[in-house]
Amino acid sequence: TRDHSVPVRHYQVRGADPDVLIVYFHGGGWVIGNLGNYQPVCQELSNSTGHSVIAIEYRLAPEHPFPAAPDDCLTATRDLASRAGELAPCNGRLVIAGDSAGANLATCTCLDIDSVARDSIVGELLIYPATDHYTAGFDSYVEKARGQALTAGLMHWFWDTYLAGLPAQDPAAQRAFPQRSGELASLPSTFLVTAENDPLRDEGRAYARRLQQAGVPVNQHHFHGADHGFACSEGPTADFRLLMTKITAWLEQLS
Repeated sequence: TRDHSVPVRHYQVRGADPDVLIVYFHGGGWVIGNLGNYQPVCQELSNSTGHSVIAIEYRLAPEHPFPAAPDDCLTATRDLASRAGELAPCNGRLVIAGDSAGANLATCTCLDIDSVARDSIVGELLIYPATDHYTAGFDSYVEKARGQALTAGLMHWFWDTYLAGLPAQDPAAQRAFPQRSGELASLPSTFLVTAENDPLRDEGRAYARRLQQAGVPVNQHHFHGADHGFACSEGPTADFRLLMTKITAWLEQLS
C-alpha cells in the first residue's frame, strides 16, 4: 500500500472532552461500499457516542482482491495510532470498528498490527462480523440462507470475489479468517453484535465464545428480530437506537 494513499473521512466531535478515537471500516463484502454510503452511519455513531470517528476507504475486490483491503486497513491504523492526537480530539487511544466485512477487517487489523501500535488500541467494535469462510459449516448458512437482504449465496460470491481463486485452506488465506487465529488472546476488549436473520449469525456467536475462552473481555449483544444490515442500512430503527445506546455505555467503561 506504499504506492497509493488511503482516503479517510473525519467526523469530529466539538466541545467534548478528549477520549477514544473510533476507526471505522465499512461493510459490503469487500466488494461494495464507500465513504459516501457510510456517511450517515458514521455521523450518527459520532453524534450518539460523543466520540470522533475516522472512516477508512480501503481498496475493493475484484479490482483489488485480498490482501489489498487488510493491507490498507493495517497501514491506516498504524498511521492513526502513531499520531491520533494530531488528527482528532482524543486521548490517543483507538477503538477499531466495522460492520460485516468491515468488522472482519477490524478484528484482522487488531490481530495483524505490531505490538507498539496495539498498545494504543483499547477496544474493537464488531457488528455482525464475518469471521470464517462459508465452507466452515455454520448452521446459520443453511437456516438463514434466504429470506433477507444478505443471503448465503451472496456471501459465497463475496468470499469468492475477495479471495480471487485463493483456496480457503491455502496458508496465505488464513489471515482472512480470524476464527482460525491462534492469537486471539492478543485482542482488546470486544463489543460484538449478531443479528438473528443473518447467515453470519452463528460464526459471530462462535467468535465471541472463542474470544472469551482466550481471556478477552467480550460484551456480546444479539438482536433477535433484526436482519443483517440493521445497524447500517435500515435507518434509525428501534434496534439501531438501542445499539447506539449500548455502544455508548461500553465506550464509557473502557479504561
